[in-house]
Amino acid sequence: MKILAIDTSNKPLSVAVMDNDQLLAQTTLTTHRKHAEFLMPVIEDLVKKADLTPTDLDRVVVADGPGSYTGIRMAVTAAKTIANTLGIELVTVSSLLNLALNVQRADVLINPIFDGRNQNMFTGLYRWNHGTIETVIEDQHISLGKWLPAISDYEQPILIIGDTASFEDDMRNVLHSRLLTANPLMGIPSAALLGQYGLAKSPVEDVDAVVPRYLRLTKAEADWKKLHPNEDTHNYVEKV
Repeated sequence: MKILAIDTSNKPLSVAVMDNDQLLAQTTLTTHRKHAEFLMPVIEDLVKKADLTPTDLDRVVVADGPGSYTGIRMAVTAAKTIANTLGIELVTVSSLLNLALNVQRADVLINPIFDGRNQNMFTGLYRWNHGTIETVIEDQHISLGKWLPAISDYEQPILIIGDTASFEDDMRNVLHSRLLTANPLMGIPSAALLGQYGLAKSPVEDVDAVVPRYLRLTKAEADWKKLHPNEDTHNYVEKV
């Protein structure tokens, strides 16, 4: 199976082309946020370098959030367009889970973090169990003050990875020696690991119904809700 994997959830852009679990080509850029400008040229270049044509692709695997509004919207839109245009499968994977895949350790709980500003974070808790990564606490947008009580009773060491700088000191004050920190290079998502993980996942049934997993209101939604406090915003993103 020929796979295209895409993660532009935050500042890094990572794209890979794979043949089953064999990596054919990968590009990871961390120096800009111009995903709209770079994503499609990078995809085209990698497919060509892998000695493939777009019609050779069988599946697109995309990190669908949470993360940057613009980043995950760009990745999901590109993945849906490619899947619809080529008539191929689409698989969605949590952006936080994809980051957790960088930690191949069964002796720790993995706590991927994206900075949500003002001491808020996008986060979840994961662990490896007999070679399979499992969700311990579901992905969410939460304040550090509420997250710490949720993880403080676990006896295993907790390894934080990603945008940890704003949270590490406060977390260490609670978790003490149970808090571990990942090498900064491990905080860069890998499209190759994303593609490998997505190989075993079932594709979505309705490509058109896929929307980014923001896990919090967009600014447009928040503004709309202020003006319409009594109306349901459940389908707001899909409607616009």
